[in-house]
Amino acid sequence: MQGVPAEVEYHRVYAGEKRQILRGIAAIVLLVAGLIVFAQLCQAAASMIDTGFLGRTGLSPLTQAAGAFSLALLIPYSMLLQRSLYGQPAGSLHSVAGHFRFGVFGRSLLAFGPFLLIVMSVGFLFTPDDTIPWNTADLVAYFVISMTMIPLAAAGEEYGFRGLMFRVLGGWTRGSLPGAILGITVTTVLFSLLHGSLDPYILGSYLVLFGAMAIITWRTGGLEVAVVLHGVYNVSALSLANTLHLDVGGDLSSRSEIAGTPANLVPSAGLAVITAIVWWTTRKSGPALTPESGYADSVPGVSDDA
Repeated sequence: MQGVPAEVEYHRVYAGEKRQILRGIAAIVLLVAGLIVFAQLCQAAASMIDTGFLGRTGLSPLTQAAGAFSLALLIPYSMLLQRSLYGQPAGSLHSVAGHFRFGVFGRSLLAFGPFLLIVMSVGFLFTPDDTIPWNTADLVAYFVISMTMIPLAAAGEEYGFRGLMFRVLGGWTRGSLPGAILGITVTTVLFSLLHGSLDPYILGSYLVLFGAMAIITWRTGGLEVAVVLHGVYNVSALSLANTLHLDVGGDLSSRSEIAGTPANLVPSAGLAVITAIVWWTTRKSGPALTPESGYADSVPGVSDDA
């Protein structure tokens, strides 16, 4: 296993004298294949239990949990791909420090979490009030899933796309800035399109969300802040939809047919503000770098201030 190079930005850890295009394509194909296979297997298992034992079809708490679990599996899977294809320690996927920076995570949750929650709530004030009946058991189950599984699902998406894929693309260029631009652009556009909507408002909200996550990952040198923001975004969206008794299942199953509204872009304005704050606070230091000496595996003693 090779060591992590010294004093490089997060997205340049895979960069070397050779650009390793074929290896990178293999990593991206395996990542997307894993995303699809995990989803199909988990949903098939959930549907079998729902139809065979519970007499249910369509979206249910169990299928929602299965979908979230399939995305959470991208965390260890992305680390496995990184170690297998690039020989990098699993911990380096967390951040340039080589481990998950709980200090960065906690500070960003306190600084940005309440603001983003309020912005998301404001957006729902303009949501059409087409409601459906809900039973108490399902509402409680969705609440538990929202608080436990949905944050892990958001983290899985970050580790797969703003982690592994961003690093793969970032290593294909000769310079750091072109690598950042390539990685941010491709991961943002590809992951937005994978969500299945071409409506300008909905697609626009995805582009801002995932673009912001990629830029923040680049500037902070790790996935912690992106995990916080994506987690708060998804948890608040699902929790508010359930509180308002909206047709979550119908929206998810017909995502390509839904017509968006300007209200979809309200959270985007909040994310733009947060991204600007992160950029401003790193304007002098620049993107965070790996340690001067590099490392061969996780380094628990590295400061959380990176």
